[in-house]
Amino acid sequence: MSDPKTSLEIIAPSVDEAITRGSIELGLPAEALEVEVIDEGSRGFLGLGSRQVRVRLSIREGFEAPKVRTTVDTVVKEEAKSPTELEEEDEDAEVERICHDTVSELLHRMGVEAELTTHWGDLSEGSQIRPLHVDIQGKDLSILIGRRAETLSALQYITRLIVGKELQRPIAVVIDVEGYRTRRERQLRQLAKRIAQQAVERGRSMSLEPMPPNERRIVHIELRDHPQVYTESVGEGDHRKVMIKLRSEGTTSPK
Repeated sequence: MSDPKTSLEIIAPSVDEAITRGSIELGLPAEALEVEVIDEGSRGFLGLGSRQVRVRLSIREGFEAPKVRTTVDTVVKEEAKSPTELEEEDEDAEVERICHDTVSELLHRMGVEAELTTHWGDLSEGSQIRPLHVDIQGKDLSILIGRRAETLSALQYITRLIVGKELQRPIAVVIDVEGYRTRRERQLRQLAKRIAQQAVERGRSMSLEPMPPNERRIVHIELRDHPQVYTESVGEGDHRKVMIKLRSEGTTSPK
């Protein structure tokens, strides 16, 4: 008689495929398995961000799983992770899959061919949501960036909406195209320091070009500990920009 606690969870596009995978992994015929559907999956929002089914397979009484030789190292690794840690890993993998599938579908509908990779980032200052980075690589992808990164921002916004609706919670998706955001951040930090130096040398306030909120924030952070200048956002809408002012003129907090 089998151990009634012996079970296996499988994520797959369909219940039938999950049973097939479990049957192969356990080395047993399908009729030897009891099937419990934990999550029936979803076709997603507007056909995007679909979620696969999740089933738990248990071995029926009268059947035994083949004996599998397990190394000591494998046992130690399995015991080192708590059920909560394993559940979090499964959840993270599911979120990555949904994001990957969503962006892939959006690119397909745009007629863009590209390769995607996903990875989790670190928590940023003041944030409680760990960002999920989606990196897009390919040939001639400038169409995905657009003027002042407007297309890239729109793609990121739509992806966040779809994935957030699918998961029923907010998700900080950060989309980058061929390292554009990394290069842009480096350029902005260098620009901020250069204009700050000019403001000090000329003894007057200096302004940068209008920027979206995420780029203004990079400038604010780069100069927040500068001993001679401080920053302030001025203007409205698309014309909002960063002013770099001398501390002798007063102080304020970044906006």
